Amino acid sequence: MIKIEHLKKVYPKVTPLKDVSVEIHDGDVISVIGPSGTGKSTLLRCINQLEKPTEGRIWLDDVEITDRKCDISKVRQRMGMVFQSFNLFGHLTAIENIMLSPMDLLGKSKQEAYDEGMRLLRTVGLAEKALSYPDELSGGQRQRVAIARTLAMDPDVILLDEPTSALDPTMVGEVQAVIRDLARSGKTLMIVTHEMSFARSISNRVFYMDEGGIYEDGTPEQIFDHPQRENTRRFIRRLRVLELDIASRDADFLAMAGQIEAYCAKNQIPLRTAGRLQLAFEEAVQRLLLPALSEVRIHAVAEYAEATERAEWNIRYGGPRFDALGQGDELALSVLRGITSETDYNWDAAAELPNGLRLTLRPSV
Repeated sequence: MIKIEHLKKVYPKVTPLKDVSVEIHDGDVISVIGPSGTGKSTLLRCINQLEKPTEGRIWLDDVEITDRKCDISKVRQRMGMVFQSFNLFGHLTAIENIMLSPMDLLGKSKQEAYDEGMRLLRTVGLAEKALSYPDELSGGQRQRVAIARTLAMDPDVILLDEPTSALDPTMVGEVQAVIRDLARSGKTLMIVTHEMSFARSISNRVFYMDEGGIYEDGTPEQIFDHPQRENTRRFIRRLRVLELDIASRDADFLAMAGQIEAYCAKNQIPLRTAGRLQLAFEEAVQRLLLPALSEVRIHAVAEYAEATERAEWNIRYGGPRFDALGQGDELALSVLRGITSETDYNWDAAAELPNGLRLTLRPSV
């Protein structure tokens, strides 16, 4: 088991990990996903002590590996790392790359290391490439050799840092097939990946990383089908978001119209959908809400899902309970009914802005 307590990593201009506490159980296969720059690779490198944490503690079973007295070379014999850039020795053949660490660190004889290396090359489908040098192999083949090299140390834990990101798309499948076999082996795996379908298919846990830590931890079904937190939901559904705040009847609505137009252009939203987003904002905010609210506090969020081309407004506003869809200006409501496929009012008494409208726009075709 790996136990992490209050892990923090600070660089001169950025703090990718602010406070990470989590337990990783024996046999877990964990995919680590999230936007670029959210500390995914840094987390793996801190676990393997390739990066020294600024604060916090890490245990591998009962050994605190962040203790200065810890023999990190022995820890790394139990914890293998597969890098996106392969990190093979260019002057050694594939079999020599695999044999090196078992001979140097485990004291295996040359024959033992060779026999085990050939077995592992057969496992990853590259026995015929045993005498080839890295520059004679494709990217996918080099990564499979790198995985075999890691397995030669028989580690309890394998950390894979974006193992397919440096590969030509045609080579991704062959490396994923090897990792799928590893996932069924009973070893503990942590995989940083941008391949969502792959992450879903091999993992029993998924870490979504954001805001300096593990923002959401759950099963693949939870993370991909029923995310509990907003940033996870936006990432999984590839939502493009625009947020607008209105705190006065004299707000600069011309500037907001420009923001909506720029948002639509940036995200290549179809022209008809872009027009409906603009019109829905004007009718809902300027025609329904502003005339009716005694105190203006409105937070409007436009969402556009690239995969489905679904666009909607989620608008929350303060004050007493007021269903603008049932009590608002009839002309504005008529316009909204013509451009939306679904509308919904909701009330959350505990929220800062308790009233809510959801307006799902009709598709552009």
